[in-house]
Amino acid sequence: MNIPSTATARPGLAAESITKRFGPVQALRDVTLRFPPGQVTALMGENGAGKSTLLRILTGDHQPTAGRIRLDGQVIDLDSPTDARRAGIRIIPQEPEIIPHVSVAENVYAGSLPRRPGRRLDRAELRRRITADLERLGFDKVLDPDLLGSELTAAQRQLVEIMRALTGDTAPRAIAFDEPTSSLSDHEVDALFALIGRLRDAGIAVIYVSHRMKEIFRLADRIAVLRDGTVAGTVDARATSEGELVRLMVGRDLSSLFARQHVAGDRVVLEVDGLSTDDVHDISLQVRAGEVVALAGLIGAGRSELALALAGDTPLRSGTVRIDGDRIRLRGPADAIRAGIGLAPEERKAQALFLQRTIRDNTSLVSLGRLRRWRFVDRNQEKALAQEYADRLRVRAPSIEAEVRTLSGGNQQKVVLARWLARKPALLILDEPTRGVDIGAKAEIYQIIADLAREGTAILVISSELPEVLGLADRILVMQNGRITGRLDHTEATEEAILALAMADDLTPDLPHETATAPRAETDPAPGGTR
Repeated sequence: MNIPSTATARPGLAAESITKRFGPVQALRDVTLRFPPGQVTALMGENGAGKSTLLRILTGDHQPTAGRIRLDGQVIDLDSPTDARRAGIRIIPQEPEIIPHVSVAENVYAGSLPRRPGRRLDRAELRRRITADLERLGFDKVLDPDLLGSELTAAQRQLVEIMRALTGDTAPRAIAFDEPTSSLSDHEVDALFALIGRLRDAGIAVIYVSHRMKEIFRLADRIAVLRDGTVAGTVDARATSEGELVRLMVGRDLSSLFARQHVAGDRVVLEVDGLSTDDVHDISLQVRAGEVVALAGLIGAGRSELALALAGDTPLRSGTVRIDGDRIRLRGPADAIRAGIGLAPEERKAQALFLQRTIRDNTSLVSLGRLRRWRFVDRNQEKALAQEYADRLRVRAPSIEAEVRTLSGGNQQKVVLARWLARKPALLILDEPTRGVDIGAKAEIYQIIADLAREGTAILVISSELPEVLGLADRILVMQNGRITGRLDHTEATEEAILALAMADDLTPDLPHETATAPRAETDPAPGGTR
């Protein structure tokens, strides 16, 4: 890929003493950061630390209350995104803004389409331009210029945004990537990182925003950390550690994230015997009051499919499910909710939240039955309920009337949890509860899980992060190909043991699942009460 070099002995982009207030809220306070050309500067911090606000100031969406922006030593005024683009400052947003009903070519040059006299679109010039730019950037094999925006994959949407950033009359001098890998496969991530490496080599200042530690250490030259709207520190990526970054972000050590007591009681809340669906086979397990049981395994192992079956979203082919000893029929989600089962699904935006509705609406959704007076919902009770759990879970929002789409990922996840806490389920299933949230929000979610366990809720957690599995769980059930291949107590579980079970060969059908290779594997009591 041929990217024109802008490498010179120049200072690059800098924010100096930036302060930003939104009414009484101070989002940034005296922030000074440099983004040198030819380097990748990772920008880290909890949701709400000020990262997005700083990016919007650097790209002209917001103007600072105080402070200045310099480019190569000169103060520049960025009164709009157009000003920033003319200056060579671009951003690849976390959620690409794609026009669904027009082509890739028209999406790339939106706002600067070639026109004939009379303002008609010059399609020949558009074809010439998109063909040349696709070849120059190396995207001609992966991006069809005639595809409609609505037909693009997540990776292709990202490529369109990158093309917007790298085309135009002004050569890019600084490019910010905001959580660019959240929807990409491993192969697509590798391709993106190769592109960022070429941008760095061309002398462009790269700002990279991510919560993913592995990405940061793989990619960044420097790491700048914001906390509560101020600069907590700037470090050399090669001379720091994950623990040090966590301390800068949240002000405490990584080891404190999983500080919880194991408080499981004797009462069996969930009892599953021989459950099978089209995707999972012969599942038997128990979860006790106050116990956190984790489902581990590789992608496609059947963990989420088991969760959906227990939540009534998938029909059962065979087997029984009992809650507190009572057998329940799962004909749909309503049966699961009535039985005391709650599910916070993996894809919270697509499967759990009404993004255009308020925190109040989303929190009260499964509790409306007890909020009714005659045929109408008691709005005062509904507001009190939503406010109680927003306060308890420390949902950061202007009020419970804020639309959920305006919240950070961590706060959206808290709203999902608030919905089920308000319902007081006997069993709470959490599918990837910390995916896409920052380290501070993770710590708060871990504390919520610990509090629920202490109050006697039975919890089934699905997580692909092995440190999270090891830190949260009393017991770990490992799945492969829709079956449980092993069971480990928290005292004996290691990442190596979990991976050995997750990648074990298919078991002989007439052998017990617990014979899979691992350190001494604990088995659940059989439904009749014997081990």
